[in-house]
Amino acid sequence: MSLLLGLDRCILNRWTDALVPSELYEPAGTIGESYGWVATFKDRILCLQDDLNPNASASNPKRIPLPRLVTLPHCQTDLVTNVSMSSSSPEDDDCVVAVKFLGPQLSLCRPAYGSGWTNITITDPSFFSSRVMFSKRDQTFSLLAYGGHEIGSWDLHKHINNPKLQKLHFQNFPVCTKTIAELIGSPYMTEHLVESPAGETLLVKWFKYRIKDIIHVQTKSLMVFKLDDEGNAVFTDDIGDANIFISNGEPFSLPSSSYPGLEPNDVYFVDEHEVGVMDVANMTNTSNVSTDLSFPVAYFIPSRF
Repeated sequence: MSLLLGLDRCILNRWTDALVPSELYEPAGTIGESYGWVATFKDRILCLQDDLNPNASASNPKRIPLPRLVTLPHCQTDLVTNVSMSSSSPEDDDCVVAVKFLGPQLSLCRPAYGSGWTNITITDPSFFSSRVMFSKRDQTFSLLAYGGHEIGSWDLHKHINNPKLQKLHFQNFPVCTKTIAELIGSPYMTEHLVESPAGETLLVKWFKYRIKDIIHVQTKSLMVFKLDDEGNAVFTDDIGDANIFISNGEPFSLPSSSYPGLEPNDVYFVDEHEVGVMDVANMTNTSNVSTDLSFPVAYFIPSRF
């Protein structure tokens, strides 16, 4: 399959200058994206704007400022790991917006209620650099601990001060060849939680490496694990009728059968320097990776929700 075929038909990874305001190209102002809603941050005010939302009006873009953020003691609110939303629009009555800051602070807000932020102090340092994701199945926001061996889950009711913690036990790991050993030891690995269309929780390990004389790192491989309710993380080379999309925004998964041009069992990925697609069944095939690219807005956006 052509690398860009699926991108053209069902997702967008960047927009033209005519559609995207110039401030979204400034890394200091854009802190995340979820469902095509871009989060910007200035003077402790987080604003959600729908410039990348395929359902938005080009002539009347929306701007939704959220209440002023408060920095908790011994925390910081200048550096953000990512932003997540519980539904496709912050205008939904039940939508909750989560912002994970680098360090102990996780902040939750219900925009439709006009209430302030619910601020949570995370005590375990292994979650300080984690990205937050929303589980539709469990109705919680979850963080994957550094190293991928534990998941912490928070919601607005049961687990505000005492999150639900689950240890992960990796199983069915690939035979440890030299290549696999080098991947596991990579200092450039990132880990991402995503929920499949069937409601399965998937863990993606994205391995990168640095080439001599190249200032940025490049993709080497991907591994996908299926998580069950007992905390088993089982390596898989088959995610069924699904595709996974990883970018600077919130990861998501789509059923390939609903999007002409997509082949099942693929993971798409993009950052500022490369875009690619990799078959989960052939995790060391990097032939479908284009590098040395420049994506000022490195997001994958689903065309419908």
